[in-house]
Amino acid sequence: MITSIRGILNRVLEEEVRLQVGPIEYQVLVPDLVRRSIQLKLGSEITLHTIEYLEGNPQRGKIVPRLVGFMEEAEIEFFELFCTVDGIGVRTALKAMVKPVRDVADMIQRQDLKLITTLPGIGGSTAERVVAKLRKKVTKFALMPQRGESEAPVSEIEPSILDDAFAALISVGHSDIEARRKLETALASGKKYSKTEDILFAIYQQERP
Repeated sequence: MITSIRGILNRVLEEEVRLQVGPIEYQVLVPDLVRRSIQLKLGSEITLHTIEYLEGNPQRGKIVPRLVGFMEEAEIEFFELFCTVDGIGVRTALKAMVKPVRDVADMIQRQDLKLITTLPGIGGSTAERVVAKLRKKVTKFALMPQRGESEAPVSEIEPSILDDAFAALISVGHSDIEARRKLETALASGKKYSKTEDILFAIYQQERP
């Protein structure tokens, strides 16, 4: 399994890049989100976090190994989660990832079907499946810092803990935006929460006069 690749960026095409690693040039499929981030780095050395998959029809005996590259490991996690939705394969997911992961996760949490359908390749019925499958699983990604922002300790907390805390805040009447802000404030303290109850306790402790 190739989990990352570092090389000289030789070419940037619409759906892929070419990396020179020693005497070998590798083809790496990338979403538009990544392509825009690296297109001005031609001739420079870059590192992409990667996953592998097999493309083709095994019944016809034609299988091609592919590498898919991202700037951050969290983008891979989200990509793989996105691919668990019925009707979304690797190529569709790559085509759809034109916005930062945090923005897409926000759309899903807010059940903004209209905005989700603006993602390339995602129609109305697919958007509904995305929300139904992923709404309770994307809190970690909705809390991700944008590139250039200081890192928050989100990756150190089990995603299920964040998802449960978000759901608990929603259940007592907070909006999606309010719930995320409260979670962001709790995470900003730098504490490592091992239970949902710990995060909720920290949130309401901070709000006491």
